[in-house]
Amino acid sequence: MKNEIILFIESIKSDRRIETFDEAATKAAVVLRILNLLGWDTFNIDEVKPEYSVGSKRVDYSLRINNSNKVFIEVKKISEDLENHQAQLLNYSFQEGVKLAVLTSGITWWFYLPLNEGSWEQRKFYSIDLLQQESENVADRFIDFISKENVSSRQAITNAEAIYTSQKKKNIVQSTIKKAWNKIISEPDGLLVDLLNETTEKLCGYKATDEQIENFLTKNKSNLIISELQVQKPIFYPKIEKIKKQFKNTNIGYTKKFVSSFIFRNTKYEVRFWIDILITLCDVLVSTHKKEFENVLSLVGRKRPYFTKNGNELIRPAKINNTNIYVETCRSANAIVDLCYKTISVFGYSKNDLKINMK
Repeated sequence: MKNEIILFIESIKSDRRIETFDEAATKAAVVLRILNLLGWDTFNIDEVKPEYSVGSKRVDYSLRINNSNKVFIEVKKISEDLENHQAQLLNYSFQEGVKLAVLTSGITWWFYLPLNEGSWEQRKFYSIDLLQQESENVADRFIDFISKENVSSRQAITNAEAIYTSQKKKNIVQSTIKKAWNKIISEPDGLLVDLLNETTEKLCGYKATDEQIENFLTKNKSNLIISELQVQKPIFYPKIEKIKKQFKNTNIGYTKKFVSSFIFRNTKYEVRFWIDILITLCDVLVSTHKKEFENVLSLVGRKRPYFTKNGNELIRPAKINNTNIYVETCRSANAIVDLCYKTISVFGYSKNDLKINMK
């Protein structure tokens, strides 16, 4: 099973047509093929029920065992923003008591535990990107979460809960470390005072009084307290509005076309997919503008940033090599090209410095 899934994922990665698939093509060419490889009889509606009714609405697929709904799957076309559909899917799952739900564009797969506590986003315990992640790891996760064998034995829920719990524990610990530090600074006990005093003596040869140490901590408490709210300060660049105007409406219609390569500053780069242009171009810019590359953080879309240091802010993030910056890759061909032009402009290049070749 695993080897067959790996081979299929590799075939998807090399198929240029994937970026042009509509919802029907995504279901037939990707979703049902993967379900079949995972042991589901996609021709048996008692196992894979299409258009399952939930009140007056429908879920694309219900995976069923012994006439019981086990997994709901909602499919959207590749260009869809999945965030716009997760609440609807999880509401359906909650109404029907379905413990596992999947929202997918064929390339991106989001896995949820709908009956758990928290926001919709918090109930998402895993995300797969067929084009960006290692095929072997993707195959393992598919088997863990939605293979017929694991769903039937309830091992799928066990696997999902294990990941969900480990993530939740990590988040709790990270949050509590801040609280613990703030508590130590706000209410310094003898151990902290002694440690600071001991270090002071080692550095200058004199001991401070407890009162001096406590006064120091009180005076500098505001600088030592760590905010528990993660607020990213806006980055302002005086040229950004000029850049947006200069490169507005630069795309000429790339949808349903295939890219073969691009030329940047007289150097040619071979690519297979539209997103490869963006990622490769970013790698090139990092190599020549390492110190200034963070300037791309100034490029922000209507709903979310194009570049960010927090990959969780993006739908389908891709990490740029040799940086701690992620770029959004869940974009249409036109939008990718437009972002490429905006990105090079941040570093002073013009539209003429980038040429895209199509088949």
